[in-house]
Amino acid sequence: MTTTDAKHHKGRKRINVALQGGGAHGAFTWGVLERLMSDSRLFIDGLSGTSAGAMNAVVFTDGFVRGRQKGAIAALYEFWRRVSDGALVPMAMTKALAPLHVGWNMDDTLGFHVLDAVTRLFSPYQLNPLDLHPLRDILVDLVDFEGLRQRSDIKLFVAATNVRTCKLRVFRTHELTVDALLASACLPILFRAVEIEGESYWDGGYLANPPISPLVHECISKEVVIVQINPMNRPEAPTMAREILNRINEISFNSSLVREMNGIATVSRLVGQGKVGGAGLAPVNFHLIQAEDAMSELGSSSKFNADWGFLSYLHELGLATADIWLAEHFDEIGERSTLDMFSTYE
Repeated sequence: MTTTDAKHHKGRKRINVALQGGGAHGAFTWGVLERLMSDSRLFIDGLSGTSAGAMNAVVFTDGFVRGRQKGAIAALYEFWRRVSDGALVPMAMTKALAPLHVGWNMDDTLGFHVLDAVTRLFSPYQLNPLDLHPLRDILVDLVDFEGLRQRSDIKLFVAATNVRTCKLRVFRTHELTVDALLASACLPILFRAVEIEGESYWDGGYLANPPISPLVHECISKEVVIVQINPMNRPEAPTMAREILNRINEISFNSSLVREMNGIATVSRLVGQGKVGGAGLAPVNFHLIQAEDAMSELGSSSKFNADWGFLSYLHELGLATADIWLAEHFDEIGERSTLDMFSTYE
């Protein structure tokens, strides 16, 4: 995490971690980070993230600065516990109003239908005139933003979308504030645009979910591990209204990653074919941790499900998935890519 730590832990394999956003599904990433941090053979050089991925990255890093491995793990637990405790509509209450509802999706619950209908009729400027945000107090309480901004040795990259210019803004460690994190997770149907330095920002997932280039160009490690929580593949095209909306959500929040990785794959191919000079282009290995089959069973409505049972399920899934990935691919870290960029993103 820091220059001092890098010297102290010489011999570990350095990796960068790119964390995708996806609301409550970010609890999967919580589990992945906990497993990676628990492996004494690894050293995390830099982290990039969007929305829930950005919050995971910042809370995790701040916890590490304060209490190293145990601090990072405890900080993530506390963050997700408080997210669940602060849910506007507890899942238990929602299920009580829909006793036939099965699983973690909220499509058939009264609470979700009310939220869906209200946000189609009214903007957050009408519904939330005081601009209240349920995560602001949690983040202010848990993260020492001022302390993080002083750590020039820590590589953190948080993505947000500039509403006015349609350009990506990546906040680096020295720029991090609670507003930067809230901007990265600002869904425009739920929250007012976050104002930073006279500009308005929405969720970073529209333009980078998560940002990859800063990890490649600004970090020592040339190993990038992508934690992807939005499914890329579906066995068939959706035909029902809710299924169509769910697939639109998945495609929208994967499109920026596909676009960026497609560009990287294209350049890599041209360099390999000798069509583009490779001078100064350091080879980068890419890796992917995902649980696509399990995550495909979850609709986009479950991204609003902050029930502790659901978050705990995703956490355990992340732990298990990362454990399997390490068992299968640890020896390849630093040697080769375990992600086939061409078949995955082209």
